[in-house]
Order: sequence, then structure tokens, then C-alpha cells
Amino acid sequence: MTLAVTGAAAAFLVAGVSSCGAEQERRAAAPQDVPHRAAPSERAPAHSPASGGAADRRGFTLVASGDVLPHTSVIRQAAADAQGGGHDFVPMFKGAKRVVSGADLAICHMETVYGAPGDYSGYPSFRSPPQIARALKATGYDACSTASNHALDDGAAGVRRTLDALDKAGVKHAGTARSAAEDKKPAWLRAGGAKVAQLAYTYGTNGYPMPEGKPWSVDLIDRGKVLADARAARRAGADVVVVSLHWGTEWQTAPDGKQLRLGEQLTKSRTRGRPDIDLIIGTHAHVPQAYEKVNGTWIIYGMGDQIAGSMTNHEGVHDPRGNENSIGRFTFARPAEPGGRWKVRKAEFLPMWFDTAAGRVVDLNAALDRGADVRDVRDRIRRVVLSRGADKDGLVMGE
Repeated sequence: MTLAVTGAAAAFLVAGVSSCGAEQERRAAAPQDVPHRAAPSERAPAHSPASGGAADRRGFTLVASGDVLPHTSVIRQAAADAQGGGHDFVPMFKGAKRVVSGADLAICHMETVYGAPGDYSGYPSFRSPPQIARALKATGYDACSTASNHALDDGAAGVRRTLDALDKAGVKHAGTARSAAEDKKPAWLRAGGAKVAQLAYTYGTNGYPMPEGKPWSVDLIDRGKVLADARAARRAGADVVVVSLHWGTEWQTAPDGKQLRLGEQLTKSRTRGRPDIDLIIGTHAHVPQAYEKVNGTWIIYGMGDQIAGSMTNHEGVHDPRGNENSIGRFTFARPAEPGGRWKVRKAEFLPMWFDTAAGRVVDLNAALDRGADVRDVRDRIRRVVLSRGADKDGLVMGE
């Protein structure tokens, strides 16, 4: 695979403003290889997760990645990779596997619902091949948020097919539900001796109403509900509560006022002196947004799209930022005393890119180490991620 930024690197990095999921069907040109190795001092050392008792003593690592948004061109690529055998998304995610599988826990955001056999489509009404679920598992994901503005693109049937496929693949999920009872449960995960609860919510569903008689199908963002659910998870034994939020303004790298206000409110909330939420991970904006530590709790306002087709912005112009993203990696330490907070002792981000020409996720640091000329893309993501001063609170770029 050729990895580089073309001689028109400036055009590749042009900023723009666009709509949710509008795909530009033409392929973005792949860059040309130009030797350029990143200095090791620019990055933090990679993790080497221990296992068993050692993992319990050191705590655990959790990674979170951005929107999986299969446009028509992405679906075509998966069909080509399957070589006549349906759809194979495993090769597409290969560039993220080292980071994802190397963590103790990994969370993705599955933005779209899955279609019935042969009934697949991209923007504006997404119905994705269910084989994506197998690829998520093969990459190393343990759970995915499924609450998004596209969660009702195919009604209750789409929700059911999606969750059925994730269950079959062994990937847990939060944010949509097939029953009222399921809606009341977070995705439960375990790592390093900790019991982790994941909750997920979206700002809306593109005007689609909740299916008749099923108001619990998709969890909508409501501060009172988010906090009530977080407290319920804590009462049920959660050591760490992770909240996934599908929020923000599309194509805007800066978090908007609603994100800032809600982030402040959620991180400020405490029960008996202990924060109700331990980590907030955001999706939806299509572009990377800042990381920030607020009231002692890390927030990723937006990770960008991990997988998406070549996209156009609100002005109808191809916007390469729609294929730039970051993965957040957080190392949680066991509390000194029982009942104490599991605190993040190390916070990292890893700059990523989806190469639409090759149809592959690209780890930009790894690409730089191989000599690809992607430094400008990597550094642009870094500037956005650190734009609210997260480096002063210890956020570093990992490997």
C-alpha cells in the first residue's frame, strides 16, 4: 500500500465545513512515499499489556476510536476484499489492530445499522453489511457504542439486526436496545480487576421518531438520564463508568457550546465525593476534536471518523479532514484503598487516517516510521487534539 501525501499536500489538508455522511464518490489520491522518519522523542513508548495477576496490579488500558461510517465506496471495497465471498472488512481495519488489540479494553463507535442480506446502502440512509461486526471483533474491539443520528435509518428492524450481529460476533454494545430491559443495562466489561460500565447516547436520530411502542430503542442525550444511568451502574458495581456521546457540530474542530456545557456538568457530578463518570468519549463531528481534562475527568470531544468514504463539506467541497481521526488510550490505575476512584495515570492519543484510495486504516506514526510523507496530516491532528491545553494535563502522543 502506498502511503503518502501528494505534492498537493496543502490541498489534502484543506479545512472545510460539511454535512453528516455526504460522500464524494471520487477516490482521494494516495500520497507518494517520501523518506521521513519521526523522531522517537516525539512520542510516548508503546504499551505492552501484561496479563493475569500483573494486569490486576497495574490496572488496565482502554482505547477508544471514532465513527465507523461505511459509505457506498467503503462497502464496495469490502466486497472487493472478499473476492466474491460477500464482504470482508478485516483488511480495512488492519492498520488499527496493533493499537486496538494491544489494549486491555477497546471501544468503537458503530454509527450505522446493518441491513437485510443484499440490502445495503450508504449515505443518506445507511444499511451496512453485518460482516463489519466480525471485523470489529477480529481487530480486537470488546464493545461499541451504537447510539447515533443514523441509529433509526432502518427502524426497529435495523436496530435488531445490528445488535444481533454484534452479539453473534462477541462484541458488546450500548446505546440502542431491542427491549426495555436491555435498555436499562450498560455494556459490562472487565479488565485489570476492574468492572467497567459503558453507556452511550446521541443528540438525535435525524428526525426519525422512536418506533411505535419502543421509546427505549435509542438513548438520547439528557443530562438527568445520563447521570441517573451512571449512578445506577455504580450501584451495580461499576469501578469505572465510561460515557460515549454522539454530539457536537459537524466539521467543526472546536467543541461547541453544548459540548462544553454538558461536559462541565457531567464531570462535575459526584456521589459521596466520587465522580459519577470516569471518562467521556465523543463522536459525530467527522473531524478530530480536542481532548481536555475537566473537573479531573478526561473528555474526548470528538475522535473523527475511523472509517468513512471520501466526503464533501457543507459547501460541496471535498474535505480530507473527514478521514482524519485519533484513538484515545487511557491507563487506569487501581485505587490505593477499596472503594476509591480508578484514576487515569496516563493519557495518550494516536493520530490515524483512513486512506480512501486503498480503503485502509493507517496508523500515521507507524506510516512515518516506514518513511511515508504523512507528517503534515499527523501534526494537524496533534494540533487539534491539544488545542485546549491537554498537554499541560499530561496528554501525550503515543505509539
